[in-house]
Amino acid sequence: MRTQLVAAAVRLLTEGGPEALRARRLATEVSASTMAVYTHFGGMARLLDAVAEEGFRRMSAALASAPSTDDAVANLLLLAYAYRNTANVNPNLYALTFGQVAVGGHRAAIRNLTDPEPRTEPDEGARAFGYLLDAAAAAIYSGRFSPVEPRSAAAQLWSGLHGYVTLEMSGAFGPAGQGLVHIFGPLARTLAIGLGDTPEAAAESLRITNEAWETRPTASRPATKAG
Repeated sequence: MRTQLVAAAVRLLTEGGPEALRARRLATEVSASTMAVYTHFGGMARLLDAVAEEGFRRMSAALASAPSTDDAVANLLLLAYAYRNTANVNPNLYALTFGQVAVGGHRAAIRNLTDPEPRTEPDEGARAFGYLLDAAAAAIYSGRFSPVEPRSAAAQLWSGLHGYVTLEMSGAFGPAGQGLVHIFGPLARTLAIGLGDTPEAAAESLRITNEAWETRPTASRPATKAG
């Protein structure tokens, strides 16, 4: 029943936005009484946390399936493309996952994803961050980035990526895909250079990224590519 309730919540969120998430509607979706939400989650707040965990699980799956190349910085940018693609596929789930919307006065709890201490229970948010962490570490150890602490580098990159995706989804960069050329590409190069890469190497990595993303074997291709 827990699994059914989370699946129903994601479906309602996807189709109707956060205002569609109500205990009565959830119960109807799974042919149960409204008490099911409280029996299995203790209330809507904990259910929202479970939905956010599902959002991170889907993000992790997308990052795991991102194309890979021999270029460490390009691999980071390919993760960024996969991240953006996941957000665009289900913007309502993305917004709830990161606590950007409230349901009945509740927001999904956001954990400290940069905490190096091991967790005692599965955490999909930490798992998703782990893909960026590993890729940032690879860029550092390959000599492309300066020898900084990988967790700090990954957090900086995620900050830039999350900010771009959030603004793009709000329409701040014009029609879908337009910001990739004028904003995302320059941002990616700037972040790479700031972390120690050379302008020439960063530009070449962006070229490799676009080629690998456009020729990946699964999913639809983006409307345009980063400049």
